[in-house]
Amino acid sequence: MGLLQSIKRDIQAALERDPAATSALEVILCYPGFHARQFHRLAHWLYNHRLRLLARIVSHISRALTGIEIHPGARIGEGLFIDHGMGVVIGETTEIGDDCHLYQGVTLGGTSTKRTKRHPTLGNNVVVGAGAKVIGAVKIGDNARIGAGSVVVSDVPPNATVVGVPGHVVAFHDPGNDTVVRLPDPEWDALRSLEERLSRLEERLAALERALSEAKAASQRPGG
Repeated sequence: MGLLQSIKRDIQAALERDPAATSALEVILCYPGFHARQFHRLAHWLYNHRLRLLARIVSHISRALTGIEIHPGARIGEGLFIDHGMGVVIGETTEIGDDCHLYQGVTLGGTSTKRTKRHPTLGNNVVVGAGAKVIGAVKIGDNARIGAGSVVVSDVPPNATVVGVPGHVVAFHDPGNDTVVRLPDPEWDALRSLEERLSRLEERLAALERALSEAKAASQRPGG
């Protein structure tokens, strides 16, 4: 895909995924995610041509202007949409597939200090919710969804929905017909069970307090 076609796809991605976007001109002028993506194009080209310091300077300028930090070495596919974007961090060895969607505060970070693959690989059509952290050289399958605030430290299969700290799969969805199959969640079931027991105990305590109050009132009556 040529450069102009690729930039047009970035614009179209914003128009398709953000109902607040009203025109291509608005995306070009007012969307920091779009700006950061274009800065990264230049930084990545410089990085690949071994102009590493200049590439980092470009990415630093992009960070200052957009609030989005993308290392020049990160590999990004077509149609990436960074929604709002403030606080997004994308590490050096990150790989992002086509048509992915990142919300504000997302971190695609690393855990190793070695010069190896240490950042996540996202498949196609992946959605990462606000504030989510995907850490390490994990693989996120196509069409996966990472819930807001989740911390993902292990691989995620395609079509899965992941939530929690640490992140765990709670559902699988079929993009073809938009159906969702929810999985059992032992942690949630345990919390619900505790909540139900607490509610029953509160009811018993309230009944005992009423009975005690009635007995006390009866004892204070004349002839009681």
